[in-house]
Amino acid sequence: MIYQDKEKYSDILENSINYLENRGFENIKADAVGYDTPKSYSKVGSNINITPDIVAEKEGRKHYFDLSLKSEMPKLLKSKWLFLNTLSALKSHRFRIITTRGHFQFTNSMLEDINLTNKSLIKI
Repeated sequence: MIYQDKEKYSDILENSINYLENRGFENIKADAVGYDTPKSYSKVGSNINITPDIVAEKEGRKHYFDLSLKSEMPKLLKSKWLFLNTLSALKSHRFRIITTRGHFQFTNSMLEDINLTNKSLIKI
């Protein structure tokens, strides 16, 4: 999810964090109240910052999670996913996308546009 949608979808972020805690993830960092903020990455030459929605560990491996919710800026969301996918591949981490009912079609079309159709979605 992009920064402009954080307040609008804060309840879905909390549900996602609870889902991950119940699945055994530890050291959860999220851009939400009561959690540490994950590390941000900034694009050189612009004021764009990329922050994963949730970062957690399970069995010694770091996982990046991003919420896929309908957005008015799909290009920014696509570039965020491509960056997080590349970053996780470089560092042998995992990158997963979390989506909810009503956002499946949007998510699948976005993944097809950026050629990440091999990603399995976490459906909450």
